[in-house]
Amino acid sequence: MALWTLISPASRGIGFALAKRVLQTTSAPVVVTARKDLDKIKEELLQGEDFDESRLKVLKLDVLDESTVADAAAECKSLFPPKSHQLQLSFIVPGLLFPEKSPSQINYDDALLTFRTNTLGPMLMLKHFSPFLPKKNAAPNENQDEMKGFPSIATTAIMSARVGSISDNRLGGWYSYRASKAGVNQLVKTFDNHLRTASGDNAIAVALHPGTVKTDLSKDFWGNVKKDKLFEREWVAERLIDVVKGVGVDGRGKCWDWDGKEVSP
Repeated sequence: MALWTLISPASRGIGFALAKRVLQTTSAPVVVTARKDLDKIKEELLQGEDFDESRLKVLKLDVLDESTVADAAAECKSLFPPKSHQLQLSFIVPGLLFPEKSPSQINYDDALLTFRTNTLGPMLMLKHFSPFLPKKNAAPNENQDEMKGFPSIATTAIMSARVGSISDNRLGGWYSYRASKAGVNQLVKTFDNHLRTASGDNAIAVALHPGTVKTDLSKDFWGNVKKDKLFEREWVAERLIDVVKGVGVDGRGKCWDWDGKEVSP
């Protein structure tokens, strides 16, 4: 089976850094998605690199528009027929934050957009891209050169956050973001239960907590974070890939932070 990778979206932030890192450390095709400026994103990902640019495919996809998700999946089906290819690694990382400090600050439209982006978006991605994962009877890939840089098990990783943990919630606030990420953790567990039946030990799903990263999502809160806990996106991408490669079957269906430690539900 030939392998490929999906990172969605990869227009900026952690997604961009993950795409860059995967291109640097593997030799298989990489599909990334963005809502706009596809050529610009491809140019930026290729800048300063010497890998074969034909490995990189940039597709239009907006998790708020299911038709674009379906179209991207259809294009991937033509590029990577499931009978001869499998999606070995996917990072699904859309994110949106409205930091409500009190119930009075909750805005219906903002909260709905948060759930559509953070929770329903990944749900639609699983709907359309899960057929690319290996089945239970799939033979293991024994080509060590092709497997270099990949987890040994086909892994779907969805971006969560520590604030999505109910047991860890001691401060309150951030109502829509917390709830949407708690939903992500439930989504990952439910999808992994599906994979147990459909794929056995050939595919797993996990949630990830990247910590506080220097991206547009968190820039308003950098001043409240200790310097040693505010991470560059490139460093976090490297750590998250290492975590995904090391989780294994025993870690399936759980949320893991950038340091490889489990985040309790």
